[in-house]
Amino acid sequence: MRVALFLTCVNDTLYPDTGRAVVRLLSRLGVDVDFPMGQTCCGQPHYNTGHRRRAEPLARRFADVFAGYDAVVTPSGSCGAMVRELYPRMGRRAEEEGRGSSLALAVAEVVPRTYELTEFLVDVLGVTDVGAFYPHRVTYHPTCHGLRALGLGERPRRLLRAVRGLELVELPGAEECCGFGGTFAVKNPDVSAAMGRDKVDAAVSTGAAVLCAADNSCLMHLGGLIRRSGADVRPLHIAEILASTEGEPLT
Repeated sequence: MRVALFLTCVNDTLYPDTGRAVVRLLSRLGVDVDFPMGQTCCGQPHYNTGHRRRAEPLARRFADVFAGYDAVVTPSGSCGAMVRELYPRMGRRAEEEGRGSSLALAVAEVVPRTYELTEFLVDVLGVTDVGAFYPHRVTYHPTCHGLRALGLGERPRRLLRAVRGLELVELPGAEECCGFGGTFAVKNPDVSAAMGRDKVDAAVSTGAAVLCAADNSCLMHLGGLIRRSGADVRPLHIAEILASTEGEPLT
């Protein structure tokens, strides 16, 4: 199986350890992972701020860069949802506007082969016990795109429950948005921060040492609020927990 890692802008720029964790994890499971150097932004910031046509070249580039792979894996529910949910919509709109079907045809080839990391592990590789060891109390925040757009459901929790040494505790109000929402946080900073503080307070109330999610954009938002409040909880991507073993613990 030819598998490509779509790391995303946020991870590439701010959270490279998450990308390394994905490669380490998948390699341990016998998957040979490629990293196409031509990958760029998926176009989500453009699309979400109303610049749909400016996002179209990025969708085409994505389709070109990841052509020929059996699976494209991303550690980001939001960028995964952009590809899976919004690329087809962009293609249909281009057709409706009389600009041809080339975009729709291009993205149709790659959309069904694009998976968020936990989907790929559970649905494609058929594993929930990935051999991880992480002896800490953890609570899980299901981010909006993963929960509502991709329908990840219990996949992340099933993976976390199988980690040796890990105590998974339920997060109160887990399905409530953390307030980030990409440009929402920029346009509505006071509301965004208030929502984020509620989420951080909920995480602290669990007594967990780690607040885990499958999307670093939300963890970036929550991490900033955690640092400002001095809360004793660590934001951490699920890939880094799943990559941790007794022989190679998370640092």
